[in-house]
Amino acid sequence: MARISGVNIPDEKQVWVSLTYVYGIGPNTAKNILKRANVDVITRVKNLTDGEISKIQEVINADYVVEGELQRIVSGNIKRLKDIKAYRGVRHSANLPVRGQRTKTNARTRRGRKVTVGGTAKKVATKT
Repeated sequence: MARISGVNIPDEKQVWVSLTYVYGIGPNTAKNILKRANVDVITRVKNLTDGEISKIQEVINADYVVEGELQRIVSGNIKRLKDIKAYRGVRHSANLPVRGQRTKTNARTRRGRKVTVGGTAKKVATKT
């Protein structure tokens, strides 16, 4: 397995697909990186030479923020929003959707499992 930016990328996939396993690199960015490193997009990772892998790593290090550093930046931005009590920060704190989605229905991914509120069961009649 080739290792790029601290991530083991799969050997059997094409290079551009494998690069998307690195946090912060999507399909278009991967193709741009390969173009700048002069590596064919459809080459399999197992067929790459050490020189090509090092070229790809150099391009990523020179121009892109990926993995741990990017995650630190993103979490810092969210923390800043929470600290200044911005609307988006309050939504992050409350584990609710941040970008204007409805919450009366749906939003289960963000809110978690449905919690049923008590008081819906009929009361059993008792003999007196």
